Amino acid sequence: MVKVITFGCRINSYESEVFKEKLKDYDNLIVVNTCAVTAEAERQCRQTIRKLRKENPNAKIIVTGCAAQVSSNRFAEMPEVDLVLGNKEKTEIEKYLIAKDKTIVGDIFSFNGYDAYMITGFEGRHRAFVEIQQGCNHRCTYCIVPYARGANRSVKKEKIIEQIRILLDKGFKEICLTGVDICSYEPSFSDLVEHILKNIPELPSLQFGSLDPAAIDYKFVNLVKEFPNMHHYFHFSIQSGDNLILKRMGRRHSREDVINLCKKLRKVCPDCEFGADFICGFPTETEENFSNTLKLVEEAGINKLHVFPYSERPGTPAAKMPQVPVHIRRQRAERLREIRKE
Repeated sequence: MVKVITFGCRINSYESEVFKEKLKDYDNLIVVNTCAVTAEAERQCRQTIRKLRKENPNAKIIVTGCAAQVSSNRFAEMPEVDLVLGNKEKTEIEKYLIAKDKTIVGDIFSFNGYDAYMITGFEGRHRAFVEIQQGCNHRCTYCIVPYARGANRSVKKEKIIEQIRILLDKGFKEICLTGVDICSYEPSFSDLVEHILKNIPELPSLQFGSLDPAAIDYKFVNLVKEFPNMHHYFHFSIQSGDNLILKRMGRRHSREDVINLCKKLRKVCPDCEFGADFICGFPTETEENFSNTLKLVEEAGINKLHVFPYSERPGTPAAKMPQVPVHIRRQRAERLREIRKE
C-alpha cells in the first residue's frame, strides 16, 4: 500500500494524485509532499515525518515537494527519512525508488518541463484540480516559492483540454485550474480560459485557484459575462489593503486596483462572491496600515477571507526587514477573522 501525505497548496494536491496513480503497484511506501511557504509549514512537515516513522517502522519514507527543494539538507539529516527528492526529480518519482543516494535535488531553475502524466481522478473529492502552469517569475519579498518551483512555465493548452476531458468522463463536474501563479499562464491566461470554455461547452463549472488582481484583464471580465459556466466565486491574492505595505511586499497591484476590479466583476455578474488571502503584521506594518486592510474588505465587498499572521520565511527579503511583534501579528489576524465571521 502507498500512502501519500500532502501539505500546502492545490498544486500539491494535484501532484499527490499523480504519485498515487504512478505508485499504485508498490507496497510499504510513504510519500510526504511538503510545503515551504513558512518556516512553520516546514516544522509541521518534520513533525509529521517523525510520527509516520513511529507508526510505520518498516516503510520507505520519501520526502519531496517545496520544503525538500529549499531545505534538502535538513530533511536528509533526519534518520526517519530514506529519500529526499527535489521538485524537478519528483516528476519521475518512480525512477528514483531504488536510488542509492539519499538526496537527489537538482537546480529547479534549469527545469523547463512539468509532469506530462494524466490523472484519472481525485480521491475523496467532488472537485478536480488541473495544473496549467508551474513556477513564478515574480519576487514578492515574503515568498520563497519561486526558489522551490523555479521559473514560470506553462502546460500546453492541448494537454489541459485532454486532462479536463478525462476528468469529465470520470464524473467530475467541477474543474479548478491551478498552478503557482495561474494568471502568468503564457501566452495568455484569458485566452486559455476562453479556449477551454469554447472547446468544452459541456463543462458544468470552471473554477480558479488564487488570481492575481494585477493580471486580470478586460477579456477575463467579459468572459465572466459571456459564459455562465464560469464559477461565480473569485479568490484573489491581495495580502494587504495598504499601498505602502503592498509596495514593500513587492506586489503589483494597489488597493484601488482591487476595488475597481471587484466593481467591474459585479457589474457583469451581480451575484458573484470574492475571497482573498491576507497577511497580517507584515514587517513595518503600523496600525494605520492595518486599518486600511480592514477598510478594503468592506470597500471591495470581499465575502471570504483566508487570514494569516505574518511568519518569517528565512531566505526572503522580508525576513530582514524590521519585524512587527508576534503577539501584534496574531491580534491583527484575529481582528480580521472577526470581520470574516460577521
